[in-house]
Amino acid sequence: MFKIPETHPRYKSLIKREKLVAGIEAGITSKQGLIAHGRGEAFDYLIGERTLDSARRATEVAAALLLAAKRPVISVNGNVAALAVNEIIELSELTNAPLEVNIFYRTEERARKIKELLEKQGARNVLGDGADARIPGIAHARARADREGIYSADVVLAPLEDGDRCEALIKMGKKVITIDLNPLSRTSLHATVSIVDDVERAIRNLISVVMEKKRGKGKENLLEDYDNEENLKEVIYEIASRLKSDGKIN
Repeated sequence: MFKIPETHPRYKSLIKREKLVAGIEAGITSKQGLIAHGRGEAFDYLIGERTLDSARRATEVAAALLLAAKRPVISVNGNVAALAVNEIIELSELTNAPLEVNIFYRTEERARKIKELLEKQGARNVLGDGADARIPGIAHARARADREGIYSADVVLAPLEDGDRCEALIKMGKKVITIDLNPLSRTSLHATVSIVDDVERAIRNLISVVMEKKRGKGKENLLEDYDNEENLKEVIYEIASRLKSDGKIN
């Protein structure tokens, strides 16, 4: 990995890029994943590279959903594996949710390498190498799912998800939690709960909230009181307010 001085004003952002490049070299991440990350990074600039209040509300609901689920599953693609492998494993352990490798630009070799990375880092329940079921209504490779994983789940945490699969999972009757920096994406608009935040920040926040709720100290934020569409409107309002109030931006 290229050595980046910690004093660099874009240090954290550049480290993320290096992780993705290393992921490509390891056969974990696709080249197309770099494009997707760059698009998300642009939205991260707009929100000020911080967790918005709207994202914190969504995180509270997401944590409650995961803990209340009978069969929660966490979907892992190449970018998630490259950027937040240890965090996603910790969240999996806390929520008793298996990890399932599920990638858009699928090759069996890449799926195997992601699974091996997760297991090397300590994951104990990784699915997806079999992918013996299909999600209805999807023509591409992400239709493939593990029958004991995403296919049978009641709640799916799918960071960096593509919109058509998110919509298809909702049509199957599942509750879908997404992490997506674009509040206008089809993924964000279709999901049950959309956390508009950087994937590393979002998963760390989820870990913290889940731990608080398991200790009985978390805020009660039930799904019935949560409106995802209204929360996404709040995201856009927060972005617009920041741009208007920042003296450097007219």
